[in-house]
Amino acid sequence: MSRYRGPRFKKIRRLGVLPGLTSKKPTPGSEYRIRLEEKQKLRFHYGLTERQLLKYVHLAGKAKGSTGQVLLQLLEMRLDNILFRLGMASTIPGARQLVNHRHIFVNGRIVDIPSYRCKPGDIITTRDEQKSRALIQNYLDSSPHEKLPKDLTLHSSQYKGSVNQIIDRKRVGLKIKELRVVEYYSRQT
Repeated sequence: MSRYRGPRFKKIRRLGVLPGLTSKKPTPGSEYRIRLEEKQKLRFHYGLTERQLLKYVHLAGKAKGSTGQVLLQLLEMRLDNILFRLGMASTIPGARQLVNHRHIFVNGRIVDIPSYRCKPGDIITTRDEQKSRALIQNYLDSSPHEKLPKDLTLHSSQYKGSVNQIIDRKRVGLKIKELRVVEYYSRQT
């Protein structure tokens, strides 16, 4: 067996304090690293590419209000996320697939773009085909019946959901410091 001869401090930062390797104390993490981790959490949770997230950050910066909160509201109002919140899909990638395969109507029209931005008053339904309804019913049956936010309404018997208002920051289930994400992108440009 060979011994590890690489950078020790990198291992200590990753694994925690290992007193046998060095007497130096690791710093809790650079500001850059903390910002990067928050950005990555946001990216991976919503399934976005770097370019898409950058576009949302620019949109949020132009809007009125706190950039971080507006950013989260923009991401929460995406069609794939709304389907996930309604319980019509078990995961956000599952919701993306439903949308991509043309199982979802918004206000009576087929929408096959997962990033479609929903607005208050939008009605989300499934196609009338048996296959589409069976998929949604399977998700509705298997999902834990968590309390639906008051921003959304679900009529499971009709396979229909509606957006009542823009989703509030307090109701976002993700523990994230959106200010760090905004700081990350403000330092990049």
